[in-house]
Amino acid sequence: MEHPPVVVHPVENGARRVTVQGEVVGQAYGLADVEEFLRRAGLDPDDVALDDPALIEWQEGGPDVWS
Repeated sequence: MEHPPVVVHPVENGARRVTVQGEVVGQAYGLADVEEFLRRAGLDPDDVALDDPALIEWQEGGPDVWS
């Protein structure tokens, strides 16, 4: 099964690991961090739907789960 380009992994120690194209880009502590990682990956966070399953896979909880 192939994953979308962005994967936000389950919460661990208060943060969620974020991968883009299979490479770890950092730890997100909230949506602002995810948006920054998207920006660094060349995407405009204002044009991205964070609930778009074709772009972002949220593992063990969606964009509202941070603990």
